[in-house]
Amino acid sequence: MSTTVSRPTVHATVQSSRQAFSAASLRARLLLATAPRDVRTWLIPLVITVLAGVLRMVNLEHPHLLIFDETYYVKDAYSLLHHGYEMEWVKDSNEQFIAGNPQLTGEPSYVVHPPLGKWLIALGMALFGEFNGFGWRFATAVAGTLSVLLVVLCARRLFASHLLAGLAGLFMAVDGHSIVLSRTGLLDIFLMFFLLAGFYFLVLDREFARKRLIRTLSVPEGHKPDDFSLLHGPFLPWRPWRLAAALMLGCAVSVKWSALAFIAVFCVLSVLWDFSARRTIGIRHWFQASFVKDGIYAFFTMMPLVLITYLSSWTGWFVSTGAKYRNWAAEHPGEGLAWLPESLRSLWHYHQSAYQFHTGLGSEHGWASAPWTWPFAGRPVLMYFEGYDQGVNGCTVSRCTEVITDLPNPVMWLAATLSMFLLILWWAGARDWRAGAILSSVVAGFLPWLMYPERTMFFFYTLPLVPFMCLALTYMIGRFLPAPNEPRGTDHTRVLLVGIFVALVLLTSAFFWPIWSGEMIDDAYWKAHLWIPSWG
Repeated sequence: MSTTVSRPTVHATVQSSRQAFSAASLRARLLLATAPRDVRTWLIPLVITVLAGVLRMVNLEHPHLLIFDETYYVKDAYSLLHHGYEMEWVKDSNEQFIAGNPQLTGEPSYVVHPPLGKWLIALGMALFGEFNGFGWRFATAVAGTLSVLLVVLCARRLFASHLLAGLAGLFMAVDGHSIVLSRTGLLDIFLMFFLLAGFYFLVLDREFARKRLIRTLSVPEGHKPDDFSLLHGPFLPWRPWRLAAALMLGCAVSVKWSALAFIAVFCVLSVLWDFSARRTIGIRHWFQASFVKDGIYAFFTMMPLVLITYLSSWTGWFVSTGAKYRNWAAEHPGEGLAWLPESLRSLWHYHQSAYQFHTGLGSEHGWASAPWTWPFAGRPVLMYFEGYDQGVNGCTVSRCTEVITDLPNPVMWLAATLSMFLLILWWAGARDWRAGAILSSVVAGFLPWLMYPERTMFFFYTLPLVPFMCLALTYMIGRFLPAPNEPRGTDHTRVLLVGIFVALVLLTSAFFWPIWSGEMIDDAYWKAHLWIPSWG
């Protein structure tokens, strides 16, 4: 088995006009190698996913408190479950809620995130109880676990290596950033899951479309397609994986609007892959053909599905009569987009108000951080902190601490950040589409935040980038490992170095596990985790 990243085929010139369109030639030019199908095909994803699930599910109900923004999203989920829309709560109602005595005012609540993520939290509460941590964190733990599986599947498609797929999934499985947000009833883990699923489906669509091109244009060796076929190439209307991606991206924006940048970047990326395929295969008017047959068609098939999915997530709001701004259009006739039906006009006004809130959010917060600190995990968010004196709550030393912080595995995070920077050079120099695909996540998930320097922002906004950072790190490891055709003698040293690095990542995760899971530890041991002052 090859452990290195498979190299994309680079052809300087077409062998001959008659050989270039054989099926074998087109496959070599358009498709990556694939990992062999054997027991590793299912065993590696299974083992990595089980590991991720254990780390995300064990003692999930602790702490029996609403920590950080759970105070909003969990109670909103309860309101959605019982009323179909978010409602206001009486002041300081958290203690009553976790005691099983919810205190709502009966008034609609003004919320600024779409409902889907809160509906998913509500699903866990319906299955396992509304007033215990396992119930309101179950859905996030499942989404986090499935995200690890998706990373394994993405890596296997991109790198054609079972080993590298396992490494990518392992990095994701043991990373504290992903673990903590999987064990907390917040929205960002759902955002990450749906975006990653959308990306994976677009990778599958890339392969699906290219195989269709090969089947349509390939001819027996010694022949070539007719000139008309090579003028613009075939129209490929049936793209099921692209539709699946649109559904997932619609779900992502139904969790948080920050998915909009990913939708734009991922969809453009997918169409650029189509441009490249037509050009590589030898279509004469490849640009015009791709623009019309792929680009415009993709827009009018994907965007309506994204919009329909998004509007569907507001079903509870639509069917209600008392939700926030539900009756705004009836109360303000002629205002706003008068050509829309009243329900949509009211929803549009709601969105205008929410957008103003998001862009104007500038209140100070002790755990806020600027985007330029995120690549170095400069200010992770302290989600939960409790201190106990000896003899209290089982503390056996002079002072005990329970902590949950979304600090990533610092060894993995810094290595992945460095890999992202190296990936820029690799993409620019080698023109490897996989490097560009991974880097697209930075364009969508990091650069837009730089446009709002005055806005209050938090480190966990980087969560959608975590899978791609794991892929970037794995990509560079694949480049570092010796290729099968390299002389023997260098492999052992490089493999040993990679093994030492992976062991260091695992040991670091074991060291930080207590402050990712909220275990009671000696206060001195908690302080030993504060490698830089801004972490605590």
